Amino acid sequence: MLSQRLRGQKYCTVVLVVFFNAIFVGCAGPAIRSQSPELEALAAVESATQLVGDYASPWGLNSQRVQRAALITGLADTGSDPPPDPRRQMLLEDMQARGVVDPNQLLASRSTALAWVSGVLHPGIRKGDRFDVIVEVPGNHDTTSLTGGWLMEARLVEMAVLGNRIRDGHTLGVAEGPLLVDPVSAGVVDSVATLRGRVPGGGVSLTSRSIGLSINSEHRSVGLSKRIGDCINQRFHAIIRGVKRGVATPKTDRFVELEVPEVYRNNLGRYVSVVRSLAVAEPSGNRHARLELLSRQLEDPVTAPRAALRLEAIGKEAIGILREGLESTDAEVRFVSAEALAYLGESLAGEKLAEAARDLRSSRPKALAALAILDDANGIDALRSLLSSRSAETRYGAFRGLSMIDARLPDIRGEKLGEVCSLHVIDVPGEPLIHATRAARAEVVLFGDSHPVRDGLRVEAGPSIIVVVEEDEAAVSCFRPNEPDLVTTVIPQVEDIIHAIVECGGGYPDIIQFLQQAISQRKTESRLAFDAIPTEFDGRLSVPRDIVKKKQDIKKEDIQNKDDDREETESYWPSLFDTALLEFGA
Repeated sequence: MLSQRLRGQKYCTVVLVVFFNAIFVGCAGPAIRSQSPELEALAAVESATQLVGDYASPWGLNSQRVQRAALITGLADTGSDPPPDPRRQMLLEDMQARGVVDPNQLLASRSTALAWVSGVLHPGIRKGDRFDVIVEVPGNHDTTSLTGGWLMEARLVEMAVLGNRIRDGHTLGVAEGPLLVDPVSAGVVDSVATLRGRVPGGGVSLTSRSIGLSINSEHRSVGLSKRIGDCINQRFHAIIRGVKRGVATPKTDRFVELEVPEVYRNNLGRYVSVVRSLAVAEPSGNRHARLELLSRQLEDPVTAPRAALRLEAIGKEAIGILREGLESTDAEVRFVSAEALAYLGESLAGEKLAEAARDLRSSRPKALAALAILDDANGIDALRSLLSSRSAETRYGAFRGLSMIDARLPDIRGEKLGEVCSLHVIDVPGEPLIHATRAARAEVVLFGDSHPVRDGLRVEAGPSIIVVVEEDEAAVSCFRPNEPDLVTTVIPQVEDIIHAIVECGGGYPDIIQFLQQAISQRKTESRLAFDAIPTEFDGRLSVPRDIVKKKQDIKKEDIQNKDDDREETESYWPSLFDTALLEFGA
């Protein structure tokens, strides 16, 4: 009898141990494997928690290309009369619709050229937002250069080939502005490079592109759509037309539209990943077991990224666990914990994010994007500490983050040089760095307050401006037909020469040409960087392609998709550093 009682107690003890282990382990999939059939059976406790991602997939995270044939003017006898083809006919129709008198004569002028204009409307773009446009001369045209050209207003549309014919839709954007012709040719005249250019921020979106969730076909119902919407709205709110309300709006039994909270405005991929990590159905009393499981997963660098996303989805209850992650001995664990805390509004993560931006190159863009939403002293000080970094992309990323928090901060506030560009002089120690953008905005940032130009420089800044440095003086001369010559003398510093170029009537492309040639002639010790920003991560482009739907051109109600594997790690990429998803020649 006693032996039977002991055996019974031992059996109960084993069952209790197995039960509590199952509660703590949960359904961790391949990340935490059960060690016995009993534990594997009890691991189903966690599977009772159903996430949004089990029922729905992202919709609207693709980029939409818009394009059109357009007229370039202001060329210095380098244009051409375009051949008779569909592009020419398209441009003629546009010119006639605008009331242009004798458009064929205008096209025949050597001061004009036909070019193909392309732009990308990124996910979540709002009506009135600006985007970059790429301008390129078709291969069979006789135009020799677009240098100095001006893109006349072009109405951009989405095009598709239907029935062996090119069809276009509604006008989705307009573009206009001065051409920045390939500034990365190291001062060498390249006949191909001069036939393509870019207008930074030259496009204006005429539409807003929404994002949302497509409910998987096997789960579609009005009830589930509402449950998902309610679940999301309990966690996320946004100020919409001046009113604070939930971000999710169930539209049909198969589609839930999402507004984007301001904190995620530049990181749509992460926002969608967190939304898909929200629990739609969670058994009563299971939250503690999930937190314990996620805490254990956060300790392991392999499972930490997914655990951090799910803790971020849980919200305030998870802050304590994420704070413990900041003390990990592993740099990756510290980073993902700090990143999640930043999106939960915890600015104490600033120091660890700055550490990741300096030391973890693969995590740098995400760390800088997270710092840009910490708009208190901790976040600002962390970004300021990076302005003297050896890495150009870290320095400029820190500047961009500070600009997003408050462009009026005294140490980064610049000046607007008319309508040409903005100029910022950042008085920080470290290697002198000149950073210029060719996307999103016309902007020059000088890291360090002194960028001298040496004696002997003689360069062109556009077609009508020449910069000459002799001894301790820089002469910026402007020569235009039928106008008196204009000469401005300044001290030979990059900042002063840029001012003089603008005063002479020069534009942003002229400033870029001056900087490029001064560097190529080795007349300044400063380093020159264009768009020093990360563009790839683990071989993936900045678009989170692994969670983008393949058929974006069909109606929302017709979307058919398979549920994503819940155990696959979802990737995301902050758009804080997106210059343009469309590269030259793409």
